[in-house]
Amino acid sequence: MPQLDFARLNEPHYWLCNAHVPRPLLPDSLMLPEPAGILAHDNLARVDLEILDGTIRSIRPSGGAAANGAAEADAIPAIDLKGGMVWCGLIDLHTHLDKGHVWGRSPNVSATFEDALEIIRADASKHWDAEDVYRRIEFGLKCSYAHGTTAIRTHIDSYGDQAAVSWSVFHALQQDWGDRLTLEAVSLVTLDYYCTPEGEILADLVAEMGGILGGVTMMGPDLETQLDRLFTLAIDRGLDIDLHTDESGDPDDITLRYVAEAALRHDFRGQIVCGHCCSLAVQSDEEAQKTIDLVKAARIGVVSLPMCNLYLQDRNQKSGIRGQGSGVRDQGAGVGGQELASTPQHPNTPTLQHAPTRTPRWRGVTLLHELKHAGVPVAIASDNCRDPFYGFGDHDGLEVFTQGVRIAQLDAPYGDWSRVITTTPADLMGLPDAGRIAPGLPADLILCRGRYFSELLARPQGDRIVLRRGKPIDTTLPDYAELDDLLLK
Repeated sequence: MPQLDFARLNEPHYWLCNAHVPRPLLPDSLMLPEPAGILAHDNLARVDLEILDGTIRSIRPSGGAAANGAAEADAIPAIDLKGGMVWCGLIDLHTHLDKGHVWGRSPNVSATFEDALEIIRADASKHWDAEDVYRRIEFGLKCSYAHGTTAIRTHIDSYGDQAAVSWSVFHALQQDWGDRLTLEAVSLVTLDYYCTPEGEILADLVAEMGGILGGVTMMGPDLETQLDRLFTLAIDRGLDIDLHTDESGDPDDITLRYVAEAALRHDFRGQIVCGHCCSLAVQSDEEAQKTIDLVKAARIGVVSLPMCNLYLQDRNQKSGIRGQGSGVRDQGAGVGGQELASTPQHPNTPTLQHAPTRTPRWRGVTLLHELKHAGVPVAIASDNCRDPFYGFGDHDGLEVFTQGVRIAQLDAPYGDWSRVITTTPADLMGLPDAGRIAPGLPADLILCRGRYFSELLARPQGDRIVLRRGKPIDTTLPDYAELDDLLLK
């Protein structure tokens, strides 16, 4: 970051001059000169931002009042960012904070999805009391806040007695962190759970807590019945819906399509978000288009989890990438109990020599480009963090965007992809004042050294400055040792 006068950032009134801001984060009504060169390629605007009493008072093209001496004449401090990029606060739409940071006591050495499920169940049954859950979630919140996130939605494992423990902890954290982060929670169970009396009790708890009704969809003869029950519970309680769908490489997994059909069948008026949707990427174009058209008609938003999906999908398993839409089951390993499809091999086709590990054939991400071009709202998010489902991560939305650009090729052109970690997830969470930069909004901003995307995405921007209500915050990350007494016992 260019050397800034932090004293000026603590003034009630100042200008941030010569900032490069992704144009899609700014109001469409803002009159700006047409960019040229790399600014045009990256879709960046060069602007000055006036900050007054923690709010963005005005935005002008650079070279305006602040730069021509008017600011000095008015004794308003001006800070020259020298082209450093400025982002709004980041929005993390899909996380699993209750699972986070257990790797030290419950590592997944095989790194497979099946083992992750078993390991996290064992960890929960042994360790997840209120203190354990509170402290691990708060560790994640500390990381998110320091990195510049302003809103987070987390899925919460909600079976049996654990629901009361984890939702109570989440409610306490909402209160404790309410002045720093907007927090939302989603119930996480398999959909058959909602067909039981316990499932109805859970739906009542979610409504009481102001949460979102969620779960995991799985192909099966009862899927439509389960979805009808889910939608009925949501409609009766005025709840939005957020689901895990098709987190596999099996082209026969089309639960996303069933969700869209159920939404249309029930004329559902709330917001639906579907996460993962991985199998869409290994289906035939014809089958994928059928689903995309229904998703658009049902007004469903899709969130991709590029880092976790890249990590888990196609790991030591056969997937439909070799035989898109073939529908031929293979006896190899599967994802989440589902066997994956592969193309029958010709008798004379040579096969690779067996090895103890294999290279993944696909990236695991859903059809982000195709969904977006069809008019479906798409976002990306961090998902799991340092738990059996993903052994890495730091709740850093900028890292999510960086890796998302690389994994899903969001750079040619950059266009309005900057919205996938800002404006779009904010809209899907019902936060109209978050995920954007505009006059009248809080000055919750991230100041980066990188001036263009080639610089921003080349380094982790660990020296970024995070402003909340116009003031710089302490961006020191929590020490991993804070959790040692929970993990090393």
